[in-house]
Amino acid sequence: MPADSSGLSILGLKPPSPPVPSSAPDGSNASQPSPPPSTSIFGSLGDNPLFAGGLALGAMTAAFQLVRRTSTRALHLARRQLLVTVEIPSTDPSYEWFLHFLAESQRASASAGSYGTGVIPGYSLSALLSRFRPAPRELAVETRTTKLGSGAAAADFVLVPGQGKHIINYNSTLLQVARTRDPRRSNPSGLPFETVEITTLNSRRGVLYELLRESQQLALHRAEGKTTVYTSRGISWERFGNPQRKRPLESVILAPGVKEGVVKDLEDFLSSPAWYQDRGIPYRRGYLLYGPPGTGKTSFVKAVAGHLDYNICLINLSERGLTDDRLNYLLCNLPERSVALLEDVDAAFANRKQVGEDGYSGANVTFSGLLNALDGAASGEDRIIFLTTNHQERLDEALLRPGRVDLKVEIGWATPEVVDGMWQRFYGAGAFPQAEKLRVRFLQILTDGQLFEPGRHGVSTAELQGLFLFFKNDPEGVVGAAENMVLARKA
Repeated sequence: MPADSSGLSILGLKPPSPPVPSSAPDGSNASQPSPPPSTSIFGSLGDNPLFAGGLALGAMTAAFQLVRRTSTRALHLARRQLLVTVEIPSTDPSYEWFLHFLAESQRASASAGSYGTGVIPGYSLSALLSRFRPAPRELAVETRTTKLGSGAAAADFVLVPGQGKHIINYNSTLLQVARTRDPRRSNPSGLPFETVEITTLNSRRGVLYELLRESQQLALHRAEGKTTVYTSRGISWERFGNPQRKRPLESVILAPGVKEGVVKDLEDFLSSPAWYQDRGIPYRRGYLLYGPPGTGKTSFVKAVAGHLDYNICLINLSERGLTDDRLNYLLCNLPERSVALLEDVDAAFANRKQVGEDGYSGANVTFSGLLNALDGAASGEDRIIFLTTNHQERLDEALLRPGRVDLKVEIGWATPEVVDGMWQRFYGAGAFPQAEKLRVRFLQILTDGQLFEPGRHGVSTAELQGLFLFFKNDPEGVVGAAENMVLARKA
């Protein structure tokens, strides 16, 4: 057998047969031409079942891949047309609102026992959907601490949807909630970056707006009657502790006309944004409260914020790591309905030194950086800033000029009117029969001790409040303590 015949035999092909001599009409042998080799090989491949099966398998695989890709693209297109998804990053305020809303909704549904899915004959589809309340199976716990009136604290455990996908029912609309965490990213506060994605039918996209609005209303209801204090962390504002009860404005006793003047100026400012815009004046207001320590400057700011239903953003100019750019960014991005409070601005630059022709440097923030943040080209608008200091004389005139400080208010030592107002709040409700005589005696003791003399070291409201709290049920004890205080100062 020829050498190539064995190879064809291994492939299952027949080798071409040698030409058979045939007889010519005249009796001589003549060779007939054989068919072309190529035609014979392809014909043999077609007859080979192994080759035919492989060819069919490849065709089926290609067809399957085509169908899979087509169906995937069709599903993706249908999803884009039929579904809508909203993403809420953890850096957005609505992220916390939405999680708390889900927690409250889940708690209400669990207490009502409305997780049943039974079908009741005669019910409409919307009625059946309203009864379908799927509960998240992967939960995370948030512990909230509530301060009681006695000074104790009570812990409340709230279960919120954890990482993963959940199905919820909101207003007879099924929503898919996916909460994910990216370990490679972090928020400015250092916490892991998270997102919540809410998916529903495109035809029901209006439910998403309703859901976010209701979440916001629930958050506002929880903070109703309270003042939230924010502090800076990085370049973001974070809530500092739990919201505090609003301090009534009448609980802060100041010299006649001081409190009323500031409140009237603030209300006029808040009611006239168009006036500022028409005249090209930046819509912002700055106040400087100055006076001795313990006279009620910070308490007054808290009371004013509560009266206006505003929150407070604390900024410590001596904070390590606070730079000019960060200070400007924080003041330009205050939370909604908030006032900025910069306390003890004189202490931040008490040991400053000149570093250039355009300003000085303190602990971190330069003096020129503070001026630019208050009234620079990149400073923000629509904001209210309170600055407090115990030593006005230490402040530069550049800081006190209008546009940076629009109103300077002195909150000094207690006056007879202040002492009388504080006495009335503690003992003037008729609970003590001798309160009126003791009040006159108390005022006379302070007057004889020259504590109301201008230019002299007087008595602060903090000192008076400390006396009243110590003798809250003993007005006679307050009078005796006042006599001892005056004698101690004369010694």
